Amino acid sequence: MKNIKRNLTMLCDFYELTMINGYHKAGMSDKIVYFDVFFRKNPDGGGYAVAAGLEQIIEYIQDLHFTEEDIEYLRNKKYFSEEFLEYLKDFRFSGDIWAIPEGTVVFPGEPLMTVRAPVMEAQFIETYLLMMINHQSLIATKASRLARAAKGRAISEFGSRRAQGADGAILGARAAYIGGCGSTACTIADEAFGVPVTGTMAHSWVQMFDTEYEAFKTYCEIYPENATLLIDTYNVLESGVPNAIRAFKEVLLPKGITKCAVRIDSGDITYLTKKVRAMLDKEGLENCKIVVSNSLDEYIIRELIRQGACVDAFGVGERLITAKSDPVFGGVYKLCAIEDENGNIKPKIKISENVGKITTPHFKKIYRLRGKETGKAEADLICVYDETVDDSKPIELFDPQHTWKRKILENFTAEELQAKIFENGELVYKLPAINDIREHCKKEIEGMWDEVRRFTNPHNYYVDLSQKLWDIKNEMLSAYRNHK
Repeated sequence: MKNIKRNLTMLCDFYELTMINGYHKAGMSDKIVYFDVFFRKNPDGGGYAVAAGLEQIIEYIQDLHFTEEDIEYLRNKKYFSEEFLEYLKDFRFSGDIWAIPEGTVVFPGEPLMTVRAPVMEAQFIETYLLMMINHQSLIATKASRLARAAKGRAISEFGSRRAQGADGAILGARAAYIGGCGSTACTIADEAFGVPVTGTMAHSWVQMFDTEYEAFKTYCEIYPENATLLIDTYNVLESGVPNAIRAFKEVLLPKGITKCAVRIDSGDITYLTKKVRAMLDKEGLENCKIVVSNSLDEYIIRELIRQGACVDAFGVGERLITAKSDPVFGGVYKLCAIEDENGNIKPKIKISENVGKITTPHFKKIYRLRGKETGKAEADLICVYDETVDDSKPIELFDPQHTWKRKILENFTAEELQAKIFENGELVYKLPAINDIREHCKKEIEGMWDEVRRFTNPHNYYVDLSQKLWDIKNEMLSAYRNHK
């Protein structure tokens, strides 16, 4: 992130420190473990989510270190041994990480990220990994829903003033752009990430002048190439539109400028935009765009379009930047395997009375299976790390909970979803540009069937386990039942 450098090593849950101190005292510092990051349900009851946040995780991992001040703070807590504090002086991440690239459509239960590292390192990074993935995936998913509701009309993220803190605003703007928003009002997001920034005036600009017309005329004179006038400070139809038309005609048209816009931030959007469109067109301002805002979400946008509202672009604030309708992504970080002294991988499972919280054990890989003729995603298959999917042959898929539900898939391609990000602590992944991530997200969503993309009651996309992985999981469950 350009121009913003902070050491975030101490941004962790305290139990991560107490656990790794305990591992150190128990002689387990070098034990190699595997952790998965995954989530359990899609936001807003939707059919999919969008992965985001990897770039910030990479920056965090590369800068992971304890300062002298950090260590002195921990010493004063009286929880930690001196040997452990000495160990922290040279603490770095030395393991491997695999992750699904940002902008990829993802589903519950899939490992968005897999960490293989000494337990001290793997355990410690839990909080930051979850924080980045949970927040940015949530906002990117919400933005993708808004973009689809808008049916090609531009969406601008307007939410900084309602965001939950600076990072919520800055990284939220980044995630919103990945998910499909075309711009942001957050200036630093443009400076740091290249998210296109937009913005014109607030109601206070209009109120500062003696007349609404004078406010509009002055703005057009100062910003003739970017004249978007806020027309609802007093009365949209009786003063706002007439004064905007007058300013456009007197200032812009003599310069040969026909690019202009008006914005409405209150009232009955459908009714007002129809009236405004007719008034603009009558005066020969057919190229003047109409932008609307005011507590919008995907459902309101979809309804406005259905009602025939004359809208060219939407500004969305609080309901996007806070994902107000469903503000928790719910990603978790769970141990799935350990390595013994000979390098053999031993699966681990978490069992719960709540069936949804039972984890899928082992070091895994994920394939996305697409129909060759349609290009559409048909299912994802989670396998053991040493399995491969031969897409030259038919494959039988089955529901992991209801195994009698089976399907033979033919004529498909199999693509591994996770990419290697770190190897032995070194970055081996080339970070894509944010515009490439955004384009990848667009193609990913286009690659899903309409039934999966429904806002309500979407089709349950198939995320299946290979027979080998299913057998391992059920053998572990049976062993627990027989020996508890």
